[in-house]
Amino acid sequence: MDYGTLIGNSFTYVKEGIIDNVNKWLLLMIATLILTIPLMGYIMNVYRGTKPAPGVDSWGKLFVDGILLFIVGFIYAIPVIILEFLTIGATIATMKSGPTVMMTGLASAGILAVLMIIVAIIIGLISPIGIIRFARTGKFGEAFNFGEILATIKKIGWLSYILALIIVAIVVGIPVLVLWVILIALTIALPLIG
Repeated sequence: MDYGTLIGNSFTYVKEGIIDNVNKWLLLMIATLILTIPLMGYIMNVYRGTKPAPGVDSWGKLFVDGILLFIVGFIYAIPVIILEFLTIGATIATMKSGPTVMMTGLASAGILAVLMIIVAIIIGLISPIGIIRFARTGKFGEAFNFGEILATIKKIGWLSYILALIIVAIVVGIPVLVLWVILIALTIALPLIG
């Protein structure tokens, strides 16, 4: 058995299947994005507390709910996106400067990065309750009713709420991490195996 030929054929197959067919992969990504929107709409049904678990029907409503959930998530993400661009901009702007300006610019970028992390944590604490309020009331503005959101978190208890978010992150994060490692391993192994 000629292993060199097998490995060469594997790389050729991957090259022809992925690199030479970028259009196919772009269409697949677009299809995935389009299918993600109804999934987000289904998540809205779950957030509404539908019992028993909601069925997958009313695709038009799932699509609209998914778009609305995406918009709410995007609005919550705007402060982090702005801070990220400012951090990147400050870093890039200092690259063409002298040493003193560069150190000042990098310090500014570091401060912006820390501020971005703090804002992301605050949004991560507030947005889940806001999204659930939106899902349950059907009113878009309730996703950003910060007085009621904070009152709900206070009723739950800050420590209990944060602990619950950490547990959910771990429960969701571990399978995602395992799948990510499997995908990386397959990406590396497939060309070698053929």
